[in-house]
Amino acid sequence: MTSTSSVRRVALIAAALAALAVSCGTTPEPDRAAAGPDTAATASATTGAPEATATDPTTAPAEPVGTPSTTGAVETPPVEKVRDAFATLQATLNESCATDCSYFLNRVHRELQELDTAMKADPKGPGHFPEPIQKIAELDKTLAGDTSFENLKKYEKQLLGTRDFINTWMQGHPDDYR
Repeated sequence: MTSTSSVRRVALIAAALAALAVSCGTTPEPDRAAAGPDTAATASATTGAPEATATDPTTAPAEPVGTPSTTGAVETPPVEKVRDAFATLQATLNESCATDCSYFLNRVHRELQELDTAMKADPKGPGHFPEPIQKIAELDKTLAGDTSFENLKKYEKQLLGTRDFINTWMQGHPDDYR
């Protein structure tokens, strides 16, 4: 039991460090409160970022999505860049169901959903990533909104196949996401 908890502890630390590394590589948003009350509504309207949704309670954010502005409107956070979302998906390539299958399958699913959102919000447009978006849509149709561990385990082969397909596709199109 000690080795299992040590492995989990190391995995959690590695995940936290990876998240910090990704978050440190982004440019911060300007302080909207300092810019005035009218700029907050304009900025959130011009980002065009889709609302984040969570169908799985284990992946839902602990806090409400977005932050209240001085006008009372809720601003949605910026969408992750495709390269960053792809990097976190790639981080799952060396993982497996060997230690914590539920965590692993949920993570792969979450990373695919975040990449899908990033590709659809990319300035180049969703038409720039047709095959990956189609593969994720096929997976979503198969899962039919059921992201329970039992359903993810049932469709594990398709889940991991989608991840692997997208990894291969993206590697063959490096200029599309850098």
